[in-house]
Amino acid sequence: MSVLTESTLRSKLKNQNVSEYTVEKGVIITPSAKQYLQDKKIKLVYNNDIKVNETIKSSNALELKEKTFNPRYEHIDGGFFEDKPEHMTQLNGNKLVCKDHRRIVLRGRLDSLQSKILRAQILCKNLDEKLVLKDLEEILDYVRKILECEVTEKPLPMVNLIGLSEKELRAYSHDPKKYLNTDHIIYPSYKMGDVVVELNRLRTESREVEIVAFNAFKNEDGELSRNDIALAMNRLSSCFYVMMCKVVSGKYK
Repeated sequence: MSVLTESTLRSKLKNQNVSEYTVEKGVIITPSAKQYLQDKKIKLVYNNDIKVNETIKSSNALELKEKTFNPRYEHIDGGFFEDKPEHMTQLNGNKLVCKDHRRIVLRGRLDSLQSKILRAQILCKNLDEKLVLKDLEEILDYVRKILECEVTEKPLPMVNLIGLSEKELRAYSHDPKKYLNTDHIIYPSYKMGDVVVELNRLRTESREVEIVAFNAFKNEDGELSRNDIALAMNRLSSCFYVMMCKVVSGKYK
């Protein structure tokens, strides 16, 4: 006994404008295939000329009654689900994607970055680095805002970080000698202390997340659909570097 699926229907009816679709008597039609025909307002006709309305129960030719299909989730590429498959998760609203989708990977990395910031805060608290701790709290709030705006697909607001605008962060990170009276930290060292090493860890982590963000939002031409998030990740790496320079130069004392 053959089965008619939504995928088969999409392939056969692509670029066609039909009002009826005929199948052999006894063919099993999947719930999503029935939903697809209903959405397209296409009547299902068996080869014995008995027309079946999609709003009634299955034909008496089927031995078992099928329960009414109530679509709750929609795959981002088409198709409907009554229950969420274990290998899928919600991208936005009721839209489902596989758990290895690029935006889901980005969310995981942003979550991981938050956990590392929290660890750095505990270190700063134990070392009584109150000013560094305060700046890390501000950055943590910003990372959470990035994640929120990615999930809700809202624009990410531009804010100052550690008291510096985007332009100022760029200037400080490019010329720490001018603004912080310290040379570039080319090779971080354990001799610089726990806080600098921990900030350097956050700097490298944020750069990795920046690449993940770029891959999540670039199209086939390499253009980004979310420049705001990619820019935000670039700002974070600069921010952590400036904080490293401030610790080395004694600006947090």
